[in-house]
Amino acid sequence: MLKKRIIPCLDVKDGRVVKGINFVNLRDAGNPVEQAKFYNDSGADEICFLDIVATIENKQTIIDVIKKTANEVFIPLTVGGGIRNTDDIRNILLAGADKVSINTAAIQNPDFVYHASKRFGNQCIIVAVDVKKVSKDNWEVYSHGGKKPTGLNAFEWIDKIEELGAGELLITSIDNDGTKKGFDNEFLSKITKKVNIPVIASGGAGKLNDFEDAISIGGASAVLAASVFHFGELKISEVKKYLVDKNIPIRI
Repeated sequence: MLKKRIIPCLDVKDGRVVKGINFVNLRDAGNPVEQAKFYNDSGADEICFLDIVATIENKQTIIDVIKKTANEVFIPLTVGGGIRNTDDIRNILLAGADKVSINTAAIQNPDFVYHASKRFGNQCIIVAVDVKKVSKDNWEVYSHGGKKPTGLNAFEWIDKIEELGAGELLITSIDNDGTKKGFDNEFLSKITKKVNIPVIASGGAGKLNDFEDAISIGGASAVLAASVFHFGELKISEVKKYLVDKNIPIRI
């Protein structure tokens, strides 16, 4: 059985790590390169950077952060935010990232997923899907950092991006993000039962058992968290020991 992964996520704005609740009310959480090195040394399986400003002016900032981080960490690095074309992907991979995460650009042009996976290999292409529950058994996809409703049915959209060649899905519950009330395991379980690619659970980590539930109930291949790690509420080693004690395959 493939081992489950624990991934700290660093939301980067203007060269600093920030964290909020429900995608707003951001507060500073440190230097991204220092944070990434700390997580590398603490046993993280991967690290995810999300550039939450992602303006043209900010692109060089995140490239510089990636280059510095790649010199300090020796685990896979995923970078997302503001990726609009294959040149953006190429520049990020050349800077030292192992994978990219695309979201809004995929919604605006689904063929981008196909062309990116063909050019760089689907192992490099994660499609991030930010969802909000709008009614019973109905989740809607949001774009632009979880701010703009798209009208897309989440199940239909996920079917499409898997078909187009996405190598992995990063599912974030907008309702649960930053609340520390646990992941949307209802939605995760529906998705993981129907797709054949790995699913990363995001949005809601607060307690040790939230990680267990995302895997055992939600079916996630990996669990991503931010504030509980950034502010020292949980340690990656603590999470991994807990999961091992629960007989969940994890890399120590």
